Amino acid sequence: MKITKLTTFRVPPRWMLLKIETDEGVVGWGEPVIEGRARTVEAAVHEMSDYLVGQDPARINDLWSTMYRAGFYRGGAILMSAIAGIDQALWDIKGKVMGKPVYELLGGLVRDKMKTYSWVGGDRPSDVIAGIRKLREAGFDTFKMNGTEELGLLDNAKSVDAAVGRIAEIREAFGNDIEFGIDFHGRVAAPMAKVLLRELEQYRPLFVEEPVLAEQYEYYPRLAEQTSIPLAAGERMYSRFEFKHVFQKGGLAIIQPDLSHAGGITECVKIAAMAEAYDIALAPHCPLGPVALASCLAVDFVSYNAVIQEQSMGIHYNKGGELLDYVLNKEDFALDQGYIKPLPKPGLGVVIDEERVIAASKDAPDWRNPTWRYADGSVAEW
Repeated sequence: MKITKLTTFRVPPRWMLLKIETDEGVVGWGEPVIEGRARTVEAAVHEMSDYLVGQDPARINDLWSTMYRAGFYRGGAILMSAIAGIDQALWDIKGKVMGKPVYELLGGLVRDKMKTYSWVGGDRPSDVIAGIRKLREAGFDTFKMNGTEELGLLDNAKSVDAAVGRIAEIREAFGNDIEFGIDFHGRVAAPMAKVLLRELEQYRPLFVEEPVLAEQYEYYPRLAEQTSIPLAAGERMYSRFEFKHVFQKGGLAIIQPDLSHAGGITECVKIAAMAEAYDIALAPHCPLGPVALASCLAVDFVSYNAVIQEQSMGIHYNKGGELLDYVLNKEDFALDQGYIKPLPKPGLGVVIDEERVIAASKDAPDWRNPTWRYADGSVAEW
């Protein structure tokens, strides 16, 4: 069997799907994208096609190594996201050829169902109480929300009180019947992270995500020493080599590699195993589409340290497209009290509605995250 063609489809709300075809008619799907930079990743995917067309798709390890190592310059968000989507599609092909789900090819199930959580609220967190109540009716008891709006390097007591007060209201409304993570989203610099973590500790959040930006990872152990709140990060780390430095430094209780950014299934299985050796939990980042989620689940179901899975059904980013819009086997993605079962079909287990994808790709918007500015006019972290 040989790879014959790679085709990309940018689709709403902000996703990109990849179709890899073979000369025997077996097709694999991947999801290579950086949110807001889909066209750039698309160009990288097609540049890598020279390494792929005419090759045996079964040799995933060799193809991965070629894509990563054959170019003198490597790593980073764009190149690793391109590799990630290609890798997903190759695993999809392998599973379909062998008639087995990908998790079976990776050693089989380590659990029977996977806990998921849902986003609540938007970019600028406001009243999330109603949102939580609605999601609880759907069976969710675990959530994540943005913790702050813009926050300066040194900000005022009013901003701190607003962030902490919002969390206090949630605990007052729901007590310990729910769990929630708080995403600092890289909006919080080290001086304010210390303040917020101290103030939030009494409300016992499940975790605080990206307490500082990934490039400030030297602060993770310092902050961890000052709080009992588990710290999580990893969506902006793109290879086992970046995670290696974090593991050596310490400080993280949970890592969140993104299966569409961090080299795909091949790389993230290795990252998960490295994390297990350090007694660090796995909770893959996934505010993306159906192939990304299916890929995350393939890793979750073979990783002992996987604890919870993000998923994007109904989240605030999804304007113009929903995860199940592009899926024919919607029933396989059913959630029961917040849990999802292993996807049963061969490969990644997602049957893409190609007709819907093609139609949606004709009018796909170029999504961009907002550009925020502080009161003094300088650019703020989004």
